[in-house]
Amino acid sequence: MEIKQVKFVKSSGSLKDCPPAKLPEYVFTGRSNVGKSSLINMLVKRNELARTSSNPGKTITINHFLVNDNWYLVDLPGYGYARRSRTLRNQWELALEEFVKNRENLQLVFVLVDSNIPPQKSDVEFINHLAEWGVPCAIIFTKTDRLSQHKVGVNVQLMKKELLNYWEELPTMFLSSANKKRGRAEVLSFIEECNAQFFDTLKK
Repeated sequence: MEIKQVKFVKSSGSLKDCPPAKLPEYVFTGRSNVGKSSLINMLVKRNELARTSSNPGKTITINHFLVNDNWYLVDLPGYGYARRSRTLRNQWELALEEFVKNRENLQLVFVLVDSNIPPQKSDVEFINHLAEWGVPCAIIFTKTDRLSQHKVGVNVQLMKKELLNYWEELPTMFLSSANKKRGRAEVLSFIEECNAQFFDTLKK
């Protein structure tokens, strides 16, 4: 997929404030400080489309970006630890849950997982929640350039082993590095395939 145009559409505080659900949407979310903004910027080749910060938890709204005038990239609040109050964190996570469970044209949730560390309870729980809610997901392992490929592979296998305690068939997984542009083509190709299925369904 060639990214020809990306436009910021709207930041929304809740599902009811989001743009009309007329096009396929792909959510990107993960634990705070997983490298979500850097990954999004790398995918669309825009340096500052999604804001990056050394302070985890900066994204506090549902952010819609229109890509190529035919699909939405949705930057959702991260879950887990953030340097904010527990009340505010709970509000974010409720907004995230409401969106992914009820957004009509949501095609897939990309869950970003830090490849530098072993499986985290919050990641496993969120991925399992998506399965319980019937929401399709894929996993993107981030920051794969920071450790040796062997160590990254060990952490990926640990995550697979953990998920197989709950899943009969694992979700699609990608390896990525915002710095090395790794995984960009694979993720965009996957989205392109999902878009084709979405629009084919509309024709029937």
